[in-house]
Amino acid sequence: MALTPGFDLFQLPEEHQELRAVIRDLAEKQIAPYAADVDENERFPEEALKALNESGFNAIHVPEEFGGQGADSVAACIVIEEVARVCGSSSLIPAVNKLGTMGLILKGSDELKAKVLPDIANGEMASYALTEREAGSDAGSMKTRAVREGDEWVINGSKCFITNGGRSTWYTVMAVTDPEKGANGISAFMVHKDDEGFRVGGLEHKLGIKGSPTAELYFENCRIPADRMIGEEGTGFKTALETLDHTRPTIGAQALGIAQGALDYAVGYVQERQQFGKPIAAFQNTQFMLADMRMKVDAARLMVYTAAANAERGTSEDGGRLGLMAANAKTFASDVAMQVTTDAVQLLGGYGFTRDFPVERMMRDAKITQIYEGTNQICRMVAGRQILAEGKNR
Repeated sequence: MALTPGFDLFQLPEEHQELRAVIRDLAEKQIAPYAADVDENERFPEEALKALNESGFNAIHVPEEFGGQGADSVAACIVIEEVARVCGSSSLIPAVNKLGTMGLILKGSDELKAKVLPDIANGEMASYALTEREAGSDAGSMKTRAVREGDEWVINGSKCFITNGGRSTWYTVMAVTDPEKGANGISAFMVHKDDEGFRVGGLEHKLGIKGSPTAELYFENCRIPADRMIGEEGTGFKTALETLDHTRPTIGAQALGIAQGALDYAVGYVQERQQFGKPIAAFQNTQFMLADMRMKVDAARLMVYTAAANAERGTSEDGGRLGLMAANAKTFASDVAMQVTTDAVQLLGGYGFTRDFPVERMMRDAKITQIYEGTNQICRMVAGRQILAEGKNR
């Protein structure tokens, strides 16, 4: 973000403001009309996928040399935010495409990038497979194994809570290649949906983001070429953590968009809803609630964009600063989303509790942002440890 001469406020560059206008128009016209139906029928948002693919907003982070737009992290956050403003489920298309390919972009060979990334730029999807039933926050305890056999790796195990599982073509999969080395014995691989021994299991029945499938993955002697490993053997866990440092701001952006959508709807509603002979917007307690909601959303936006901008300048290896900023932005924005959507339901009163209005859906969708890509408790641990490390280095 640049300081605009002559003004005492921060402004995004003109190209980012133009991007917001374009993606907002697309989201309102081609995604919002289907959001309630997507949620009600727990179906994948096909209309959103089509609109995002046709406009190139499905994966704008993919570098230009591999068919993408090569957009920066702030631009990616703007796209996710604006889609989430009207449909949380649909925002997981661009968000998880970035999550599912970030490790490859950071650490993969050019040959592997050339195999995978053009598919994503052309409309296929990618997912990220780290979590297991007994290895959630404690990802280092994963049991999925990969064993080298000649020119192939053979993977056995399972993954759970995989966003867009069954819809994606490519999966970044973490597996143990040397159980004696703990976290340093974990490696990362790119698995294709058609690989021998790979299958998708049942779907989770969820509170929110019902249009985005959350699936279990099974690897039963799943064979992949040896050149599908991302980076060097044993670097997978580091790649996973570095990936999250780059993608946690995108979850912050999703949370931010959901919160903004709820705030926008509440502002319109309170100006129309009459009680005691006047709009409820005329009452001071309503204005106080709106003021608090707006303050929180604006603060969250600054944190998310700052973390995203920082991702363009360094990595988690730079003393952990990116990890601190990403964890804080994701945590704050998701907490704000939960608070703001809950307040929006309150402002709508009994109507807010019904499916006839979108704020109850937004409240349900907001909850997961406090949980995935590192629970907010884990993110606070990440931030706390970095703060203490910084203190020791002063």
